[in-house]
Amino acid sequence: MRIFGRKKGRLERLLVVEDEPLVAFDTEHVLGAAAYEVVATVDRASKAIALIVGDQAIDLILADVQLADGSGLDVARAARHRGIPVLFVTGTPPAEASELAEGVLRKPYGPRDLLIAIAAIEEKRMGKTPARLPSGLRLFAGA
Repeated sequence: MRIFGRKKGRLERLLVVEDEPLVAFDTEHVLGAAAYEVVATVDRASKAIALIVGDQAIDLILADVQLADGSGLDVARAARHRGIPVLFVTGTPPAEASELAEGVLRKPYGPRDLLIAIAAIEEKRMGKTPARLPSGLRLFAGA
């Protein structure tokens, strides 16, 4: 069952880095219903980094900042070295987020906001100005 339709895009394989089980479950469900492929959902920075440096194909990482064993900032640094974009999904965006990520989606957010945020990042990466932004999303120019 698809909740929200989407066009075939470039950001298809997503890594979810979230240590709150209910948020992780909801995120997986929303992404799957929207026809994204969740390559993995992990709750630790070390597991995420192992996937990033491994052979796993990842198009976008959705990462919380505060994780059980470290920081989403470490995940974003590893992703940057591999050219993988990151969207921080957090209630407390770090000061250095603009240097490491495409944007920040502030918690709490709804399913529709998450999907619109991913679409906005995809548009931005294709050189377009995103048509819609959820109120909790902040995109960065640099990253």
